[in-house]
Amino acid sequence: MPESVITTNRKAGFNYELLERFEAGLALTGSEVKSLRNGRANLTDAYALIKGNELWLINCHISEYAPAAFMNHPPRRTRKLLLHRQQIERMTGQLQQKGLTLIPTKLYWKKGRAKCELALARGKKLFDKRETIKQRETQREVARALRGK
Repeated sequence: MPESVITTNRKAGFNYELLERFEAGLALTGSEVKSLRNGRANLTDAYALIKGNELWLINCHISEYAPAAFMNHPPRRTRKLLLHRQQIERMTGQLQQKGLTLIPTKLYWKKGRAKCELALARGKKLFDKRETIKQRETQREVARALRGK
């Protein structure tokens, strides 16, 4: 069964240098699952944090599901991410390096289950962002030149 993307964090690739990617499950309530099925999620300001031996997704916005009425969830609640203990311990070691953080890059469905793609990332400086913009523009120019032939 192919995976279908719910939402992506498009700013992540621009603001961060993505080093390594991980796939984690999400512990969700029923109204959150229904809202995700409607594609109502936003990862713009989200990040992941390790507390104890558990991994948490913080500041991810999943809109309320209107038909759930009073049984709804808070849109920006902290959600637990599901990973093997060895993976979390490995991440903990990597995160202790200076300047590394965990950024969610994508929410998607895989075999009927909601998954979150996390990336171990290092923040880009302004000159790195300018370099990214230059590379993107040169790639566009090359593509235009090839199409023009």
